Amino acid sequence: MDMKNNCKRLPDSELEIMMIIWEAKEPISSAYLMEKLQGEKNWVATTVLNFLARLVERGFLQVEKRGRINIYSPLVAEKDYIEIESRTFLERLHKSSLKSFVAALYDGKKLSNEDAEELKNYIDELTKPGKSRGE
Repeated sequence: MDMKNNCKRLPDSELEIMMIIWEAKEPISSAYLMEKLQGEKNWVATTVLNFLARLVERGFLQVEKRGRINIYSPLVAEKDYIEIESRTFLERLHKSSLKSFVAALYDGKKLSNEDAEELKNYIDELTKPGKSRGE
């Protein structure tokens, strides 16, 4: 899947399933997924299977039949999805302004002094002379 052009934003329920699959770091069965969701969601098996089918249809998962069990593995990397989703969020809500985003967090009292200091240190590290992007 060409993430840059074809990546669609996932509904929260499907994203929740993808997060479990990415966390597993190996192909999983629907039974594994149901076990992980136990106590968190009261989805019945058919609901989970519907979500999995939609994720396969959208190109986020591939399914492989092993005997009577379907095994699901991600076709989209978590890092790639989060990068695109973050960029889209920033573009849509803050017109690509990181300053606007940070200001909204600060004004909304969601950014502590420790968070601000950590962000400052991160930016300082990124902008060190001799440091290139992607390192």
